[in-house]
Amino acid sequence: MYLQITEQIRHRIAVGDWPPGTEIPSIRALAAATRVSVITVKRAYMDLEKEGVLVTRQGRGTFVAEEVNLGASL
Repeated sequence: MYLQITEQIRHRIAVGDWPPGTEIPSIRALAAATRVSVITVKRAYMDLEKEGVLVTRQGRGTFVAEEVNLGASL
């Protein structure tokens, strides 16, 4: 399930819904919206952060990285 969330986030970035620098929904908000567990969404966010797609700023939120490389995943 977390892979589906990861791909949904990648898609929203790719089509321009979430351009670089945009704050994305909190883990809890996205979990509620997609009706999945917070742990599942957190795993997706962590994976995307490791790949450099997202950046988390402590106390401020999670943002689309300024230079996003979505690679061959699209």
